[in-house]
Amino acid sequence: MKSSFVYLASRSPRRQQLLQQIGVRFELLLPDADEDAEALEAVRPREAAEAYVRRVTRAKLLAARERLRRRGLPAAPILAADTTVVLGRSILGKPTDAGEAAAMLARLSGRSHRVLSGVAVGVAVGVAAGAAVGSGARTLAALQVSRVRFATLPRATIDAYVAGGEPFGKAGAYAIQGALAGWIERIDGSHSGIMGLPLYETAQLLRRAGVSTALSR
Repeated sequence: MKSSFVYLASRSPRRQQLLQQIGVRFELLLPDADEDAEALEAVRPREAAEAYVRRVTRAKLLAARERLRRRGLPAAPILAADTTVVLGRSILGKPTDAGEAAAMLARLSGRSHRVLSGVAVGVAVGVAAGAAVGSGARTLAALQVSRVRFATLPRATIDAYVAGGEPFGKAGAYAIQGALAGWIERIDGSHSGIMGLPLYETAQLLRRAGVSTALSR
């Protein structure tokens, strides 16, 4: 089934910008006020990073499917994503305060880390009244892994970056497209994936789901 748009289950302005970059029309499908969306990102004990990202991405998609059914919206593919920074075996999520943000950046300083970006597209969602969540649906998913290396970050640079507020709401306490970009020595992988949505993998999934992109029409 062809679709002229996709539902985006994400508040991230970066993901919205990246979809616009490849010419994908989208409508936001955001959590209701009573949904605890942050709880989906809680790390389980001894959970491997790859398993964590895949699980969280699918959990976000499942929650969005239920949201679509509950609201009785027209059926269309749903896109969900999750991006996580991993240092060794440690999963670095979104910092809760300035102290945690500074500590994360100090750990990343002068070292290489991985950025895992999961994306999932739910296709042909059943939304009829009383339908089971995701009835008649299938899920297309991909995981993209990149490596990033920071130069040694002076403490004054970390403090100024944290004071500017950019680390908050971002895994690993930084944005590759932001002010700290001048301290990144090297990346190996997908720049868009590090931003939060790997465009190559996303475009492939959307095409398989029947959603047009800028150069696939």
